[in-house]
Amino acid sequence: MVFSTSAIVLGMLMLRAIEALPDVRPVRYIIPTQTAAFAFALAIILFGRLSYNRYLLPTSFALSVLWFFAIQVLAASRSAPHFHVVPFGNVQALFSIDNVRWTMLEQPDLTQIESDGIIVDLRADLDRDWERFITDCAIRGVRVFHVKQISERLTGRVEIEHLSENTLGSINPQSAYGQIKHFFDWVFALVAGILLLPMFAVIAIAIKIDSPGPVFFLQSRVGYGGRPFTCFKFRTMANRSAGEMSRDKAMTRSDDPRITRVGRFLRRTRLDELPQLLNVLRGEMSWIGPRPEAQELSKWYEEELPFYRYRHVVRPGISGWAQVNQGHVVEVDQVMAKLHYDFYYIKNYSLWLDILIFFRTIFAVFTGFGAK
Repeated sequence: MVFSTSAIVLGMLMLRAIEALPDVRPVRYIIPTQTAAFAFALAIILFGRLSYNRYLLPTSFALSVLWFFAIQVLAASRSAPHFHVVPFGNVQALFSIDNVRWTMLEQPDLTQIESDGIIVDLRADLDRDWERFITDCAIRGVRVFHVKQISERLTGRVEIEHLSENTLGSINPQSAYGQIKHFFDWVFALVAGILLLPMFAVIAIAIKIDSPGPVFFLQSRVGYGGRPFTCFKFRTMANRSAGEMSRDKAMTRSDDPRITRVGRFLRRTRLDELPQLLNVLRGEMSWIGPRPEAQELSKWYEEELPFYRYRHVVRPGISGWAQVNQGHVVEVDQVMAKLHYDFYYIKNYSLWLDILIFFRTIFAVFTGFGAK
């Protein structure tokens, strides 16, 4: 009973934490969070050699899942969130965000405010009536959001436009969490590497049978602190020499003719990324973080995109926030959007965001989302 109750509470806390992140439909994460919580409870019981009721734990799991589904069905009956927008500054982009009701205010009248909050561009020049209106809203308990704040919350992207805004300083990652994460990255990579050795052997044989060339593909990429490192992957393309690594050849496009038959399967299932466990063990990568780019592409993006190098403030990852939201991209305009996702990850660097990315990565593996 104690472990069942603890697992239900832990699953609920995980679900609530993930629910607060952008573009999350809680109903999709009920089974993953409850499964993770009950698996954790079961692991403690088994490793501690504690006696337990073999029927109570699965029954509690099933009932908790049904209960949370019922709660979400009731919550889904609520209408979409509704915000009023102060009509000054850079607020027009908000209206392109889906699943939200937006109402543009015509005058500073507090009596018409019946919504989830007020959106205002705090950098815009407002007259005294509008400034007084915003102050009165805050005094009366109406939530007031800066346009960038609500945009980040709803889209999962952080845009950096001006150094004068001191935005870079505000998105420094938590160093304490980074150190803890680095330790567990290494432990999990070691365990996973040992358990997956048979799969490594099977994939290596398949690659050798499918096409001539080495099993592994080695590529120089830019990582933590802007330092280059050698990234390990299973080879998924026809063999090519290191001298061929021009900018164009470093890009992988949809239906790339260089991809082999086995390589296409490995890319779709993300199994080609498994050798990067060695990069994690060497401290060059993390399980989750901004994806590292080839040196040739990184140099190009740094020339074209402001603040691109700032993504190197955390260790790159095997999977990342941009990958589970956007998929694989290479063109500059697409990489700019990817950069906004990376900045959101850095600003909200936390265990809960990593857990959400982990769940979405599993979804991407089974659906092939974003693969090329």
